[in-house]
Amino acid sequence: METFDAFTRENDPCGERDFGAFEYNGHRILLKIDCYDPSMEEGSEDPSDPQRTVRVLTIMLASEY
Repeated sequence: METFDAFTRENDPCGERDFGAFEYNGHRILLKIDCYDPSMEEGSEDPSDPQRTVRVLTIMLASEY
């Protein structure tokens, strides 16, 4: 298992640890984790409860944002 704890304003601007940014092969990569309710229509009421949460990971090039 990999661990990461070097959060900064640059790679986690909102301080929620649900966003990341890094450089790879000359490209800036962004990633975002969103927590939805099981119907995926609203945000999860309790993101820490896996029975009530569906996590969605979005990865994209910063140039696409």
